[in-house]
Amino acid sequence: MRQYRQWITADTYAVLILLALWLFFFWRLFTPIEADQASIKQGDFSGQFVAFAAYQYQRIAAGEVPLWNPYNNGGLPFIGDTQAAVFYPPRLATIGLSKLAGGFSYHALELEMTVHVLACALMMYAFIRRLTLGNPGSVFGAFVAAVIASYGGFLQSYPPLQLALLEAVIWMPLATLGILEATRQERIRWAWLTLTGLALGLSWMAGHPQSSFFLTYLLVAYFAYRAYAQRYNWRIVLIGIILFGLLTGGLAAVQLLPGFEYLLHTARAGMGFDEKGNGFPFQDVVQFIFPNIVTLWSPLFVGITGLTLALIALWRRLSGSLFWGIVVIVALGLSFGGNSPIFDLLFNLVPGMRFFRGQERAAYLVSFGLAILAGMGAAHILSWDKLQDFKATRRIQQVLLGLVIICGVVAGAVLIMWLGNNEAYGKYISLVAFSFLSALLVFLLIPFLLNNPQQPIRYVLVGGLLVFELFTLSMDSSSNYDSISPDEQLSFTPSPLIATALTDTDIHFRVDGYRALHDNYGSLYGLADMRGISPLFLEGPFNLINSGLINPLAWELFAVRYVYTDWNEMPVSSEIIASGQDRYGEVKLHRLTDPRPFALLIYTAQIVEDDEQARSALSDPNFNARRTIILNQDPGILTNGDIPEDAEATVTTFKPETFTLEVNTPHNAVLSVSHPDYPGWYATVDGEPAPILRAYGALSAVTIPSGEHTVTFVYNPLSYRIGAIISLLTWAGMVVMGVILLARRRHVRN
Repeated sequence: MRQYRQWITADTYAVLILLALWLFFFWRLFTPIEADQASIKQGDFSGQFVAFAAYQYQRIAAGEVPLWNPYNNGGLPFIGDTQAAVFYPPRLATIGLSKLAGGFSYHALELEMTVHVLACALMMYAFIRRLTLGNPGSVFGAFVAAVIASYGGFLQSYPPLQLALLEAVIWMPLATLGILEATRQERIRWAWLTLTGLALGLSWMAGHPQSSFFLTYLLVAYFAYRAYAQRYNWRIVLIGIILFGLLTGGLAAVQLLPGFEYLLHTARAGMGFDEKGNGFPFQDVVQFIFPNIVTLWSPLFVGITGLTLALIALWRRLSGSLFWGIVVIVALGLSFGGNSPIFDLLFNLVPGMRFFRGQERAAYLVSFGLAILAGMGAAHILSWDKLQDFKATRRIQQVLLGLVIICGVVAGAVLIMWLGNNEAYGKYISLVAFSFLSALLVFLLIPFLLNNPQQPIRYVLVGGLLVFELFTLSMDSSSNYDSISPDEQLSFTPSPLIATALTDTDIHFRVDGYRALHDNYGSLYGLADMRGISPLFLEGPFNLINSGLINPLAWELFAVRYVYTDWNEMPVSSEIIASGQDRYGEVKLHRLTDPRPFALLIYTAQIVEDDEQARSALSDPNFNARRTIILNQDPGILTNGDIPEDAEATVTTFKPETFTLEVNTPHNAVLSVSHPDYPGWYATVDGEPAPILRAYGALSAVTIPSGEHTVTFVYNPLSYRIGAIISLLTWAGMVVMGVILLARRRHVRN
């Protein structure tokens, strides 16, 4: 019994409580009772992440590496789409476990999300525990920080729906823990920086580069701050940053290199300041106290309890609090985007800022920074001396009383307006009442704790109040969850409308799935869609496809055979072959009477200088895209004339990363292929390399001499090959180093 009690430490109890809170928070995702189940709402989670993960599962389960995805956006480099997270280790674990369980499901990705939330709690607990080591309130402070980071307004707002964002940010505590341990002593302990490199590498692999970009700069600043505090030589700072930077790049190279290559060719590459300066409106600061008043989510809310503890840490000037206070202020200013001059400054001074839009995502640094400060404040007040800190206690009481009065006045004003207009103010009355109740309880419990902080019941009540605030706001939130089972959210079996197109086995065609198919469900069902919702879209195809919802030119160039629409008559000849319902109402499936084939031999070319000129030529209503091909360079072998009757180009095999065509032409020709022009694709004619020409400012073409030929296209990008080698060597080196360190530790103990 004595041995049993030895390992039941305060940390054990805290971790068990965190585990229990996690199970409680997500119990409706875990329960086997179908009537009680909830599931994540459809939206980005289903349309982007489930669809892409299902495609990822299908390919990897079949022993294939999903480098290219032909089923959305007219075709895209799957390895380069960061949100696909092709080699992210936790995603690979989800795929492996799904394979063992009998197949991938909607619920599998929900479980992946919940595990990341638990991991965030445990990693934040470990970081604050080590940061406040030796403080009597260390365990309590670590618990407070873990709860705020995992269940606070940010992580439980839109990140569960935008899974890549959630999975990228949760590695922040582990990365900072590595820096903390590396700089704890007078001499730097280099081995600990590998933990920082590992955590940052996993963040970059998770699929939300903007969040990882913010984290990278935070870690550089934190390491410089810690090194300055320990009075390390500047060379150590430089070497340390290079060390964990190289490790990060090496671990994630297999995704980073293709991702960077893809980013340079997307529609986002040409965006300017105005498109990238969006962020929170200034009124969002109200949601520090009054959540859900301004917007659907409240990413800045950390609980009035948490905010109070964070402000105590800053007020008492605890060690390290200034750094994290600056992080919170800078991140908050950045989250306002172009509304704040901070973004203007960083946009021009910080390398990489120009790549990203949606600056409100910097709010995760606000939330996590406040969580750290609250953890420090919570640890500090457990060593509060009632007599020595009597004046400080009184001041805290006065400030909290002022907050109660403010919340009470706001609640009273809303109540009066609600009495006059129930419909307009009905949703606000409960929100301001919640804030008033929270402020009142904080006013009662924080001074109660300060009067005798060593009494367990007092800090248990404060911790309970924090949990109450955050869980009330986010648990089972209607903005994120539906009260239905995950099987009801999305069927992995295609609807009759989609199945009708799938029965056409002729190789290879696309559909316009803006209606009926929707989102990225082309990837889910294996039906090639010229549309998609992935935020990264190749610039050339994007400009052609998204110029209109009814887009005959795009149908022609991208070999569209079927169109889902509510129109009864189309601007081109078609036949309605099926009808049904989708999320917007009635929808019909049109089969185009004369669809362009995927591969077409053309004998007349128009040469242009750039993609803009190509689009201008295509806009000519008299232009015939089947008779004339628009190229970015002279093919050198064309003879003007009509298409010979015996000219033929047939797709014989089609797989995502390779397809083969048999071509027969009596004259020299250009083979126009309805496939995106993108680096990493290589063509051969009868086994001999052939240059790929850029056609129509977006697609691919190859010159073909007269006669019968076999043409093969293969996607084998150099960026992936180099990245894979670098990552394999880095991961192998990490494993070897880990084994060596463990062996040394055992040797020292013996």
